[in-house]
Amino acid sequence: MVSQAPTLAQPLPLGPLALPAGDSEEVAIWTLLESVCDPEIPVLSLREIGVLRAIKAVPPLWQLWITPTYNGCPAMSQMKEDLLAAMQQAGKQAEVLTCLAPAWSSDWITSQAKEKLRAYGIAPPHALAQQAGTQRIRLVPKMHSERIACPQCHSLDTTETSQFGSTACKAMYKCLACAEPFDYFKPY
Repeated sequence: MVSQAPTLAQPLPLGPLALPAGDSEEVAIWTLLESVCDPEIPVLSLREIGVLRAIKAVPPLWQLWITPTYNGCPAMSQMKEDLLAAMQQAGKQAEVLTCLAPAWSSDWITSQAKEKLRAYGIAPPHALAQQAGTQRIRLVPKMHSERIACPQCHSLDTTETSQFGSTACKAMYKCLACAEPFDYFKPY
């Protein structure tokens, strides 16, 4: 007998997710998981960066749906372990499910998270909003036409020094005004 893959009643949401309010058990789980941060950017929760996409009660456990920032992201196993540990500490059973479609977009990062990135010294990505019903397919890196502001002094007099920064999802830049190097979170 072939088991069927778990599904959500509705498609995963697109765009940034707000932290829900109220006093339901689901809201309590979202609030609990707000403490689980991206292991590569520890100032952002997995919800804020757009990786934690949905939670679903499937008694006796909770399903936690995550989408990697890119296929092959080495932090995914750590994210899963951290989510499961948080749930276990709260006495909740959970399973973490990875959803690859729709693909993660940097547009899913909340505006508050973009400010946290800037304060942490990483230039946040520019928006790539797509039209409803369309899917952007990028086979080669897009050359930036936007200028990237330095997160330290806010100067636009910056230059890319490497397509890859501290992680593959970031590029390395240097500010020509204050001479500080910084990561830029690439838009996807």
